[in-house]
Amino acid sequence: MANNTLEHLLEVEASAAAMVNDAQQEADRRMRENEEKNRITFEERFKAEIHAREESLKLKKEETKIKYQKALDDYRGEISGLNVDEKKFSVLFNSYLENYVSKEG
Repeated sequence: MANNTLEHLLEVEASAAAMVNDAQQEADRRMRENEEKNRITFEERFKAEIHAREESLKLKKEETKIKYQKALDDYRGEISGLNVDEKKFSVLFNSYLENYVSKEG
């Protein structure tokens, strides 16, 4: 009778070990599935964020290009209306150079 009881306990222990092993395998499988789903979700969100930032950068670059061109056009408009006396400028510039060279020399 003690032999039967020991055999029964060993069978119960083996059955419990098999159940624990099955449960661990199921838990591992579910964890792998969840990790894969999370990885895919992360990659999709990451790609969407990259795309959004690239689009934002394109818009900002285009806005900057337009602002730069407008500022350049405005500047060109301002200086094209100036009346420059080249003879006076040349005299003034040469005078400046002579003073600068005499101070340095």
